[in-house]
Amino acid sequence: MGGAVSAGEDNDELIDNLKEAQYIRTELVEQAFRAIDRADYYLEEFKENAYKDLAWKHGNIHLSAPCIYSEVMEALDLQPGLSFLNLGSGTGYLSSMVGLILGPFGVNHGVELHSDVIEYAKQKLDFFIRTSDSFDKFDFCEPSFVTGNCLEISPDCSQYDRVYCGAGVQKEHEEYMKNLLKVGGILVMPLEEKPCHSESGKSRLVQLPPVAVRSLQDLARIAIRGTIKKVIHQETVSKNGNGLKNTPRFKRRRVRRRRMETIVFLDKEVFASRISNPSDDNSCEDLEEERREEEKTPPQTKPDPPVNFLRQKVLSLPLPDPLKYYLLYYREK
Repeated sequence: MGGAVSAGEDNDELIDNLKEAQYIRTELVEQAFRAIDRADYYLEEFKENAYKDLAWKHGNIHLSAPCIYSEVMEALDLQPGLSFLNLGSGTGYLSSMVGLILGPFGVNHGVELHSDVIEYAKQKLDFFIRTSDSFDKFDFCEPSFVTGNCLEISPDCSQYDRVYCGAGVQKEHEEYMKNLLKVGGILVMPLEEKPCHSESGKSRLVQLPPVAVRSLQDLARIAIRGTIKKVIHQETVSKNGNGLKNTPRFKRRRVRRRRMETIVFLDKEVFASRISNPSDDNSCEDLEEERREEEKTPPQTKPDPPVNFLRQKVLSLPLPDPLKYYLLYYREK
């Protein structure tokens, strides 16, 4: 499925297309999509297709089309602090985007049938935490993944505020899915009328991860990082006036109107005559004005690479290096 929007040259252009087509409608969802590059969840040899609005499957690894994930994220109506269960969590792409919205006090669990996909998801999650510039811009709810059949979840498991099942669910399992939900929660799933064939074998109840209670040390790290972010924001406001950098203004090129000539064929003779154009009288003035604008406009330069101000501020603190790196989650950059 997919193909609802045009392909993008990069992740941002893909998100622009999804916004224009009204698949992405809220700021929180847009921020999450821009923060995680879809191409990072592709195998290297298939990355050329990452920004197309198409699903991708290789072996057991599967990614739904961007338009599908957009609809799911909007339908879930995610808020900080909620609990989320992803049934068929796959590569962890969706779970990681959800984690950016849930924040440090949310719950983010995923169940995946294939153990090799679980390992793939953990590798991608580790890569995101260690290397992505977006990690320090959000308070992240790290997803936890377990292997198992989502139809064999232990009956004594916790219920969740939000549940998503990417695979087709038969009508007979609808109540089972609803029982995973808290009162007032939201369940997003595709319903299928046709029964599916399941592999025979002894069933094993899936034990979901317990709801983890953060340690005092971890809570202190969250609080310190939050305080530093507030300081950075206040410094930015005092420097820029409103906290927002002025967006670069690109000079709009003036359209020059060319003199128009008409050629009239009459029998064997050719007559060429000029068609008067009201703008011709102002062409010299326009050219002069354009020349003055070009002199005033500074040459366009490539934007500077993004600066991780949180990392800079932490590294400048008068603290032992091990504590600094703990505050940075031992990230590489």
